[in-house]
Amino acid sequence: METVVRKKVLKKITPVRLKNIALYYLKRFETTRFGLKTVLRRRIDAYAYQDKEFDKSQAYEWVESLLDDFEAKHYVDDERFASFKVRDYLAAGKSPRYVLGKMKEKGVDEKITLRLLNLQDYNPYDAAMKLAKKKKIGPFEPDEAKRRERRSKDLAILVRAGFDYDVAISVLENKEG
Repeated sequence: METVVRKKVLKKITPVRLKNIALYYLKRFETTRFGLKTVLRRRIDAYAYQDKEFDKSQAYEWVESLLDDFEAKHYVDDERFASFKVRDYLAAGKSPRYVLGKMKEKGVDEKITLRLLNLQDYNPYDAAMKLAKKKKIGPFEPDEAKRRERRSKDLAILVRAGFDYDVAISVLENKEG
């Protein structure tokens, strides 16, 4: 018996439909203007692939006006999103360099991120220690021989995570664990 694969027929994209998609997304996730724009454009592109007569450029204009409206009503607020994420990333032991990169990926202005980072009580050594504890590297590796053997790999983990070389070295030389 043959299995028939049916393609899902997507509903027509209209301004009202885009607004409903956006509201449903915002009900579930906090996001940036850029993030919501990406979600909506992906839906438009999927529909336009199915309906070759559909005018994507007009739909993109609908998205822009919808985003302006949502920002005015504070449904989408890049600064609010960034404040949550910056606090969460730093609490998880991430470096400011990592946070800046992630916020840039999400479309948050670098000035906003830098201002929020400056407001945080942040100690790079403590954050690097959190990461070392989480990864069980450096002072958190109970076997002294393994610790010496893996020193350069552990150093690379900390530096790739965005910590300065001096901070990474001081964490690895810490004898507590």
